[in-house]
Amino acid sequence: MLLGLGSMLGSGVFVALGLAAGLASPGHGVVGVLSAVGLAGLLALCNGLSAAQLAGAYAVSGGTYEYAHRVGWPAAGVAAGSLFLVAKSASAATAALGLAGYVLETVDAPELVVPGAVAVVVMALVVTLEGVRRSNRVNAVLVSVTLLGLLTLVVALGMASPGAGTTTSPTGLPIAADLPAPGSSDPRRWLEAAALLFVAFTGYGRVATLSEEVRSPRHTVPRAVVVTILVCLLVYAAVAAAAVHAIGGHAFAGFSRSGRGPLQAVAAEAGLPRWIGTAVAAAAIAALFGVVLNLLLGMSRVVLAMARRGHLPRRFAAIDATGSSPAAAVVLVAGAVAGLSAWGSIRGAWSLSAVTVLLYYGVTNASALRVAARDRIIPRAVSWLGLAGCLGLAAFVQWRFAAVAGGVIGLAMMGHVLTSRARAQRGTP
Repeated sequence: MLLGLGSMLGSGVFVALGLAAGLASPGHGVVGVLSAVGLAGLLALCNGLSAAQLAGAYAVSGGTYEYAHRVGWPAAGVAAGSLFLVAKSASAATAALGLAGYVLETVDAPELVVPGAVAVVVMALVVTLEGVRRSNRVNAVLVSVTLLGLLTLVVALGMASPGAGTTTSPTGLPIAADLPAPGSSDPRRWLEAAALLFVAFTGYGRVATLSEEVRSPRHTVPRAVVVTILVCLLVYAAVAAAAVHAIGGHAFAGFSRSGRGPLQAVAAEAGLPRWIGTAVAAAAIAALFGVVLNLLLGMSRVVLAMARRGHLPRRFAAIDATGSSPAAAVVLVAGAVAGLSAWGSIRGAWSLSAVTVLLYYGVTNASALRVAARDRIIPRAVSWLGLAGCLGLAAFVQWRFAAVAGGVIGLAMMGHVLTSRARAQRGTP
């Protein structure tokens, strides 16, 4: 549970929550935000249970890339692995940009957000190459600091006078000009908000990957997934409702898209004492660096698994001299994250992550449906609901990001066909 919370309480709450609030709140205010959070949480619960189903049946690392191979869908596994790498690279870039924004908001230097984000990725790369992992004790401390900072903010915002939302910040910063006007209502915007919020819950996959390392994974993993998602649902709902109540959805969205520290800026906009913004910034910096570090670790292991099967160049399957880190794979994923960070668009990176991760979990649900009856621990209806929800919400993310996801799938399929032919010519399985 602590590992799941450490993975989920990051970019979603500290950076991207405002993006969704700007889409969901204009027509229905706080109710719109809370209902979008609820829909995203429900879909995450279905997907998390499908992931737990697969983890219980196949206690292996590698996520859906490996699970799809185990159920007889190697092509879908390659597509899932490719989507995972793109989705998590975009998520890590969002976290790096968000962390830089919180640091630079403190010293009032927002123009340095992009180079600051690249510097964050480089620091995480150095730590990862050294083989340093956060222990669960350290993770527990970071989660506690994060929850305390968020609770303080929620209480303070709840006591603040309600705001109507503005079109500019106190410093004259333009606020989310392409968002729907206050008072308007568009179901498509609300569904897009739910799609963006879904990404905030996807750290539950980290819980399922522990199936090789816990006792009774068939019982432990599903319970941990459910409780972790419910706790995060409450946290996200409380923060979103408090921020929209205090300053309005448009202003909240504008801070999230500007590259500044959104929740720190929300505290300042609402007129809260400076120390509250500082506490929130400290919690955000700890949480977001942990997100970048954990994603580099997780992505590098998927690259390692794909290279071992021949779906990526074999050089990325090499382990360093200490025998503990796939250095080439780590450098590859860090380069991808740094490139997306240099793009500098939090909205773009998060939207790309949303559509690719929704399609990734579509494969997860489809794979869970193929698990034999004797190994089932959840009803098939849960996976059917998760599959329909993933494909449905993916359709409401902006089309240019869906086109990128389609290109990723196409390239993955082409690579799979070429690899299969090469293996057939060599006579290897």
